[in-house]
Amino acid sequence: MSNIAPLIGDLGLILVVAGIVTLLFKYLKQPLVLGYIVAGFLVGPNMPYTPSIVDRVDVQVWADIGVVFLLFSMGLDFSFKKIFKLGTAPFIAVLGIVVSMFTIGYTAGWLFGWTSMERIFLASVFSVCSSSTIVYKTFNELKLKQQRFASLVLSVLVIEDVLSIVIMVMLSAIAGGDSLSSMELIKITTKIAFFIILWFVVGIYLVPIFLRKTRKIMTNEILLVVSLAMCFFMAIFSAQVGFSSAFGAFVMGSILAETVDVHKIIKVVEPIKDLFGAVFFVSVGMLVDVKILIDYALPILSIVALVIVGQAIFGTFSFMLSGNSLKTSMQSSFSMAQIGEFPFIIASLGVSLGVIGNFMYPVIVAASAITTFLTPYVIKSAVPLYNGLERVLPRRWMKMINHMNVGTERDSSNSLWKPFMIRMLRTVVIYSIISIAVISLMLTFFLPFIRSILPHWWANAVCGGLTLMFIASFLRAIVLAPNHSAEFKVLWNESHKNRLPLTFMTFVRIVIAVAFTFYICNYLSRFSFALMMSIALVMVILMLMSRRLKSRTIRMERQFVENLRARDIEAVVLGHNKPLYARNLQDRDLHIADFEVPENSIWIGKTLEELQLASIYGIQVSSILRGKHRLNIPGGSTIIYPGDVIQAIGSDEKLTAFHTAMSEALVPDDLEIEMREMKLKQLIVEKDSYLIGKTVQNSGIRDRFNCMIVGFDDGNEDLTPAHPTREFKIGDVVWLVGEQESLKELMS
Repeated sequence: MSNIAPLIGDLGLILVVAGIVTLLFKYLKQPLVLGYIVAGFLVGPNMPYTPSIVDRVDVQVWADIGVVFLLFSMGLDFSFKKIFKLGTAPFIAVLGIVVSMFTIGYTAGWLFGWTSMERIFLASVFSVCSSSTIVYKTFNELKLKQQRFASLVLSVLVIEDVLSIVIMVMLSAIAGGDSLSSMELIKITTKIAFFIILWFVVGIYLVPIFLRKTRKIMTNEILLVVSLAMCFFMAIFSAQVGFSSAFGAFVMGSILAETVDVHKIIKVVEPIKDLFGAVFFVSVGMLVDVKILIDYALPILSIVALVIVGQAIFGTFSFMLSGNSLKTSMQSSFSMAQIGEFPFIIASLGVSLGVIGNFMYPVIVAASAITTFLTPYVIKSAVPLYNGLERVLPRRWMKMINHMNVGTERDSSNSLWKPFMIRMLRTVVIYSIISIAVISLMLTFFLPFIRSILPHWWANAVCGGLTLMFIASFLRAIVLAPNHSAEFKVLWNESHKNRLPLTFMTFVRIVIAVAFTFYICNYLSRFSFALMMSIALVMVILMLMSRRLKSRTIRMERQFVENLRARDIEAVVLGHNKPLYARNLQDRDLHIADFEVPENSIWIGKTLEELQLASIYGIQVSSILRGKHRLNIPGGSTIIYPGDVIQAIGSDEKLTAFHTAMSEALVPDDLEIEMREMKLKQLIVEKDSYLIGKTVQNSGIRDRFNCMIVGFDDGNEDLTPAHPTREFKIGDVVWLVGEQESLKELMS
């Protein structure tokens, strides 16, 4: 028999041990994450009494894939729109947590007597120590994912993940001896913001269209392959531009989260995510070394204590600064008291660069294992500790603390300048980033290609013309899109004082559009500066005057908004959310309500025309929800079926009267239900029976006596079917089914 490959043997050992341990943890009602870590410790090289993994490198590759799947799955459950709805709260919380935890980490390193570089790396680990994967998995296990504080925590963790990338780049520069200037930091931050916005905007525009076009042929198998292809494409692309592959997977997940197919994607991806996620947590447990736990017990326990206490105290204060209540702040901060996968990367970076001691990585891993083990218990302790504080502290103190809204946004006036400025900046930034991306692709890849098949100047002309054609809609939107907003029109007509700043802002946006055009022309030609500026200005004017570009820009923006709102529209169609126009009805003393048709309603089988709901009850039926189908503006011939959800518009009084009528329009209960039992009887046609000479069809057995002929017993093995034209004869043996009283009446 041939030998089993180490990869297969290692995977088999991991799954066997993980399966046994997780069953035990499930029986003990403990989070499965802890079971995976214990299983990793049991199969790791530091446990001499159990079988060990042969090839740890292959297992680490599987673990890296697990991180990608976990963050991809987290992105499917969490979209960037949720961050925008939360406003500035998560950013304020992150700022407070990062600054306070960095200080704690650096101070701890100084007390341990570590070098300055080791202090910086330890402080960086503290500042972004929380783990998205561990928190996400623990929330699932504890069934906390739907609570409000869980959404806030995941928002903060996403920002921390982005911040981790910046910190790693900064640490690489510091470790290499380069001074990290302010310009260097601005460059790094700009790069991250550029790619996030580009990925999100392009993804939201293209991915939903692709899924909608292929929906008819998209089986579960194909959807799984396509979803994973998108996930790993973005992961690879993210790694190529200098980010982590896990972050790219999260971005793709958040893009797919805005599509109506996200529920199907989650369903087909979840088993694979669970498998590789288990391997990841097992790999974490494999790095736990008992010897290190003993030799570095004081630093490890100190780090564990500082992370938990620091997050509990300073994290709570940071979340309160962002405008949350004490209870929500404690639940949020206690959820983040662990060391996750990004600190592993930071520590391994320091070891690979040779600027920190080899002991730091196992110390951080050991502390991570302990904090991961304690995470569910720390999360569970938040509410009891809050209840204890509520009992100890004076009531007026608790009231004052819970009403701290230091970090919440306040609208001091009804001015439209703020929403207009936000809309304008969003438009300029998004379309500028897309234009930069198109220009970069064209000049980097298309220009060398076209130069290889055309003369130099012809190639430059073709490349420049196509580039301008591709970005023309974006440049036009930069200049004119903000001017078509409702805020701009109100501000323009409200006061003549507003017209000068509005005109100046339009002029600035024209300059931006001219700058893009000038750069392309100047890059591809060698004419004078004045001539290039004149050409660029003329081209921008032509773009602004083009009606074709105007219609293209409108279609493009509508498509993007439609894709972005796809899940909201789906929720309305399926009846999970109210339509948007429901808000406007409230201003007219009307609202929309849902009414489910009972299964025993006497309205079942009747049409809307027969029911006359508008004339009798004064309500209007806007839609009928039937399963996953929605009938909008149903006609009079629409039939009512059991379980239909009728969406009706009317005043409170009319809708109440309609609900009362529907509740009462029921088939009355059968008071003699015991008599409704069906029985099987044999009837022998005698010579004096009234059935003789009659056919089955006109015998009246079904219509008059409410019974049914099962068949004739002609002596064969099976009964002979009752044909409608068969005549009854003397001696026929007929088998009948009916209620007892009906059979008795028929046979009498």
